[in-house]
Amino acid sequence: MNKKLALLGVTIVILFWFLIVQFQIIDKFFLPGPIEVFFELGKLLTTGQLTTDIVMTLIRVTLSFILAAIIGIPIGLILGVFVKAYDFSEILLDFARSTPASAVFPLFLLLFGVDDKSKIAVSVFCISSIIIFNTAQGVRNSKKSRIEAAKLMGATKSQIFKEILFWESLPQTIIGLRTSISFTLILIILTEMFIGTEFGIGRKIIDYQYTYSISSLYATIILIGLLGYLLNQAFALIEKKVVHWNGK
Repeated sequence: MNKKLALLGVTIVILFWFLIVQFQIIDKFFLPGPIEVFFELGKLLTTGQLTTDIVMTLIRVTLSFILAAIIGIPIGLILGVFVKAYDFSEILLDFARSTPASAVFPLFLLLFGVDDKSKIAVSVFCISSIIIFNTAQGVRNSKKSRIEAAKLMGATKSQIFKEILFWESLPQTIIGLRTSISFTLILIILTEMFIGTEFGIGRKIIDYQYTYSISSLYATIILIGLLGYLLNQAFALIEKKVVHWNGK
């Protein structure tokens, strides 16, 4: 990533935002200026008003992501290795990936109630299908020449899986995990907003909306974007370390 161009893009957006407010294209009540919003964000963070909410949201995100990975990676590997199993479950997998999270909220509320179990269950249901799909595709797209060469040298199926298929699938699996971590954050915040919770960033957004704390609302939205960016960058570093050979 070209950091200079990335910073230039952010600067242009903030400048554009500043000009919209200065020329009153949008009422300042509905769109406060960037200086006011960033000042409010700094105040919310330094005074600790969002600390508990950030911690609770990140705990839910972590639990959801770990459970989805534990479920999704093994199933994806199995479906990738066994072609008939993949064909058998392909429609179900596409159905799960295409089902919007909002559509399954009522079902999980009935099954798990309004506590954290329903929030985590919704997230796991939605993101595990992403991980399964990417992992399975990684296995299925493994280079056939390497597999055939291993067979000619007398490698067993378990050896082919451990030494070739697993490592060949890893780049695509990491992509699935990287996509899923950002999506998990979005889902958890949505469930905090619409299912409800005592503490959480989603709860704060609703509270600021009801009390017309517009600067705090925008500040919290920016905070979510920053958290998503940091999570994504963390996985980008993991990707470079784990699959450093990919693309070389």
